[in-house]
Amino acid sequence: MQTAEVLGSAAQIIDGPPAEILARLSAATAELIPHRAVAQLASQCASTPVTAHGEPVLAEAVTGADLAGLLGTVTAGQPWQGVVPIAGSRHPVLAVASDRAPRGSVVVFIRYDETPTEAAAMVQTVWDLITAHMYRLTLEREPGALAQNRAVAEGRADIAAELGEAHAATLATLLGVLRNQRIDDASARSMAVELALNGLAELRNDTQRDRVCSGEEPAGRAFDRLAESLRALLRHGPVDLELDAPGNDRLIPGGVAHAARVAVRSVVLAMLTQDRVRRIRVGWRWTDPELQATVRDDGPGLLENVLDLGQLAERLRLHAGDLDLDSVPGWGITARITLRPQSTPQTVTSEPLAALGNRELEVLERLAQGHRNRSIADALHISESTVKFHVANILTKLAVTTRTQAAALYHATAV
Repeated sequence: MQTAEVLGSAAQIIDGPPAEILARLSAATAELIPHRAVAQLASQCASTPVTAHGEPVLAEAVTGADLAGLLGTVTAGQPWQGVVPIAGSRHPVLAVASDRAPRGSVVVFIRYDETPTEAAAMVQTVWDLITAHMYRLTLEREPGALAQNRAVAEGRADIAAELGEAHAATLATLLGVLRNQRIDDASARSMAVELALNGLAELRNDTQRDRVCSGEEPAGRAFDRLAESLRALLRHGPVDLELDAPGNDRLIPGGVAHAARVAVRSVVLAMLTQDRVRRIRVGWRWTDPELQATVRDDGPGLLENVLDLGQLAERLRLHAGDLDLDSVPGWGITARITLRPQSTPQTVTSEPLAALGNRELEVLERLAQGHRNRSIADALHISESTVKFHVANILTKLAVTTRTQAAALYHATAV
C-alpha cells in the first residue's frame, strides 16, 4: 500500500465518532489482515480502556488482562506476530503498540491462522495516527473528570489483577494436593475442601485488609505474611521454598508491603508454570525509600511465557516500580522487583541513561554496537527472551520507539 493510500485510510478511520474507530479500522484492514476480531487497550482512556469489535462471542470476552501483557512487552514501532491466550483460548494475533500517548496503547488483530502478513508496517503507521488522535481527544475533556476516571480505572485494574492472582494461587494449591501421590483419596478430598474454604475466606478478607492498610508495618512482619501465603501455595507440591527474611524490623509503608506481596506471588506463580522447577528462593530488603524483592528458581531458564510477566512489569511501571528479569538457560530465572512509595519524588536528572539498571545498560551498550539479540544473549550468558524483555524496558524508559533511536541516544550521552 502506497503512502497516499495509508494516509487516506487513516483519515477515513478517524473521521467519525470515536466509539466507531475500531469498527472502521477492522473494515479497512479486513482484506489485508483477515481477522475474527480486533481489540485495543488504550491506557490513556480511563473510562473504557478496553474495546473490541468482531465476532460477538470473541469480542465480548476480551479483557484488559488479556491485553495488558502485550502492552507491557510488545515494543512500539515493532509489530509482533504470535500466539497468545485470549478469552480463555490461544489465538494467533498481530499486535501493534504505539507510544504516541504517554502510557501507550496496543491494538490486537485476532486472526484465523498464523500466516505472516506484510501489512504490519502499514498498520503500525495507521495505529500511531489513531493513538495520537485519541490522546488529543482525551486532553480536550475536563481535567478533573479525566483524572478521576483514570484513578478509578487504575484501581479497578489493580483489584482485578490481584483477585485473578489470588484465584490462580488457590487453584495451584488445590492441584498440588490432588496430584500428590503420597496423599490418599479421602485425605486429598478433605484437604481440597479445606483449601477451597480458606481460599474463599482469603478472597473476602485478606485483599481488603491489605489494601486498606494506609499506615506502616515492620519489615519482618510484612515478610512473614508473604512467607505464610507462599508456604500454603507450595506445601503440597514438589518445589522447595527458601526464604531470605529482611533481617530488620524497620517500618515499611503498608501500600508498598502489599504491592511487594502481590508482585512476588505473581512471579512465583509464573515460575511454577515451568517444567523441572524444584527450588524457589524469595527474599527482600527494605532500604528506605525502596523495597527490593528477589525471586530465583532453578528451572530451565527460558522466558517462553514472558507475556505473563509483562503484565506485572506494566503494572509496576504505573506505580513507580520496576521488574528486571535475568534468565540463564539451564540455571533458572532471577526476577528483581523494585517498589517505592508513590509519594517518593523521582530523581530529576539530565542524564537519560540514569533510569536504566546495570543489566539494561549492558544490553544497551551491545545493542549500540550493532549486536542482535542472539549475540547479546551469548555475550551476557542469558536467554534471548531475556534480552527481548530488557530491550522493551530500555525503549520504554528512554522514551524512544526503535533500537536505532536507543543506540543513537547511547552514543550521544554515554561517557
